[in-house]
Amino acid sequence: MSLGKGDLQMAVESLRQFRKCSHSPYHERFSFPLLRGTYFIYRKIDVLRVVAIAKAVSKNPRYCDIGCGYGDFLTKIQRFIPDATGIEKNSGMFYGCNMPKPDYVTIADARWGIDKNFDVIFVGWMDPGMDFRDAVAAKTEVIVTTLDQGISLAAEFDGHGFERVASWRTPSWEDVNTEIMNRHYTKMSSETYRILSRLRGAHNLWYVYSRKCGNSEAIKSALVKCLEREKRTFVERYDFEGVLDEFGFSYLEELTILSNSKKEKVRLWEIQFTNIR
Repeated sequence: MSLGKGDLQMAVESLRQFRKCSHSPYHERFSFPLLRGTYFIYRKIDVLRVVAIAKAVSKNPRYCDIGCGYGDFLTKIQRFIPDATGIEKNSGMFYGCNMPKPDYVTIADARWGIDKNFDVIFVGWMDPGMDFRDAVAAKTEVIVTTLDQGISLAAEFDGHGFERVASWRTPSWEDVNTEIMNRHYTKMSSETYRILSRLRGAHNLWYVYSRKCGNSEAIKSALVKCLEREKRTFVERYDFEGVLDEFGFSYLEELTILSNSKKEKVRLWEIQFTNIR
């Protein structure tokens, strides 16, 4: 996200003030995603799914995170794929906030800054009005992308020589942040809070794409194994996941959404396969 040095410094100062009254050390990752988290919500199972996808493509996958920010999600992936790298356009995120830029992050515009081929490219964020799908599609065999229905560009790759293999839904960081603020940092009645909690409008969609006639079946098989493992031993999680559970964003939590002017029941983190055999 393109922000000036002054904007970043204001964000850092706001974070410093927030910490004085914070009710939990994990709230800031959802309320200050640019500095402390990501613009998409994830659990450890999301990391494990993406890793499984990459390793279904190659035993030693070449992995790149486009728009990686300061590397919150990328560093989680590196626990399993040590050579994973990232590309971030906004150098001010590091220099304006006095953060050291790690060697595995390249400062470049993805539209013409992807100079290597990768087995998997992850696109966690695309600025509104920015479109580098052609550049990404030319440099990889598999794409995992997230789409925030409330903010980011519809980053579908169906018309770029790829087919959608699978998808799943996670909460929008906006909805999680709103819940945090309404519950812990805003004075309101319990009834008002309950009414506002029913107004969740945005969700984050994860799409998995493979080049046509490529790795689709291997990816589906890997994700099926992930689901079996999750249901059998759902114990792997990060400490900050408790915040999601607190506000009704649990694993396989059922929510009601408005789809084509009709109410529809959906489950968070439930994988939907495309044309699975």
